Amino acid sequence: MANSKELFDRRRRRNRTQLRKVSSGRPRLSVHRTLQQIYVQVIDDAAGKTIASASSLEKDLRGKLKGGNKEAAAAIGKLIAERAIKAGVKEVAFDRGGYKYHGRVKALADAAREGGLSF
Repeated sequence: MANSKELFDRRRRRNRTQLRKVSSGRPRLSVHRTLQQIYVQVIDDAAGKTIASASSLEKDLRGKLKGGNKEAAAAIGKLIAERAIKAGVKEVAFDRGGYKYHGRVKALADAAREGGLSF
């Protein structure tokens, strides 16, 4: 029986393989979450640069958000959409890493779509 780390790594590899097939030069919207916080970046893999980033640790959001819950994830999703569009990115490939697409990850993705990003 595989432990949770092995399952996470398997999901991550499977997700990255699909991203390489589908992305076709689009920047990658990469999500990282911990028990307390959520972080997101728009990354241009061809240039190896981060275009935009947001997290629940930012000073202007820290007082408004309460930890790493769904509401915080939705706020971060809207923020990253604004920053990405301001940087000239409208289409991204969603990289959820090894995290399941539900809960906070889904809330972040839905908010980013509402903010104007298309994946």
